[in-house]
Amino acid sequence: MAKPPKTATSGDQKTEADLRAERRAAALRANLHRRKAQARQRTDGTDASSTVAKKDGGH
Repeated sequence: MAKPPKTATSGDQKTEADLRAERRAAALRANLHRRKAQARQRTDGTDASSTVAKKDGGH
């Protein structure tokens, strides 16, 4: 039971579901990048505040 070969016309045109899946994948990638950047900012902010707290606590 081999799959029938795709024709040139069906390979060039994408279905609405394919287009929707591509848009969703792009949105998910953008969201992931945004959340990673936010996590880095929180980590950088936490490191800076903890360093200041250690310096203040010693005096």
